[in-house]
Amino acid sequence: MTDPTVHAATDELLDEPRLVVEPGVAARVAAVAAPVLQGMGYRLVRIKVSGEAGCTVQIMAERPDGTMQIEDCEAVSRALSPVLDIADPIERAYRLEISSPGIDRPLVRRSDFERYTGHLVKIEMAVAHEGRKRFRGVLTGVEGDRVCLRRDDVREGDNPDVLLVMEDISDARLVLTDELIAESMRRGKAAERALREDLGLAPPPPSHAQRDREKAMAAPPKKPTPKTKPLKKKTPPTNTKQHRLAAQKQRNGHHEGD
Repeated sequence: MTDPTVHAATDELLDEPRLVVEPGVAARVAAVAAPVLQGMGYRLVRIKVSGEAGCTVQIMAERPDGTMQIEDCEAVSRALSPVLDIADPIERAYRLEISSPGIDRPLVRRSDFERYTGHLVKIEMAVAHEGRKRFRGVLTGVEGDRVCLRRDDVREGDNPDVLLVMEDISDARLVLTDELIAESMRRGKAAERALREDLGLAPPPPSHAQRDREKAMAAPPKKPTPKTKPLKKKTPPTNTKQHRLAAQKQRNGHHEGD
């Protein structure tokens, strides 16, 4: 039996709006693509229109849990191509490309910033913050409509913590690190297990395990706890000059007694 709380969480993620959006032609494509994707159970991430191969429209999409398989990309392409042909948001011929967000993915929703708290990011602002448009550092959380960032390029004596308004961000992207790769592999394995269960190739997990899996895939990575060595008790030395003299005196005493 399917857990209704899982469906509720999925619907909430599908309805979540993007706060970092693209302007111009890409925005027109997004207006057409987003409802189609949502109806299929996917979320629009970003759209990029480039001059590659004449004109290429790249649409990044994902499942609510952040995964996207090749089969998903093919299904989206088949459904979206005729809709874009009719809506015709681009006036010239173009090549449509559907892709996953990738490991060093863009962050466009509040849940993205929350999910990847603790990871290194690069942020470019559409509206300058304190005279600066480019930032790099570790996400430390979300406060209201602002992203908390601890910069890694501050001068000595400056405050490394900044608060950036999400809707003023033009581009936010994860930086590829070993920790990010490890988390991506973990999410990929969880998605593969879920796909096998959907296809009937593996038994479905109990409801409590399914809830735990959803929480694990949505939660930010736990920071490793530093290992500390147990304190060793200091034992007093047993071979000092004082010990040797005492032993000698004891031996002399035995000889005198004999």
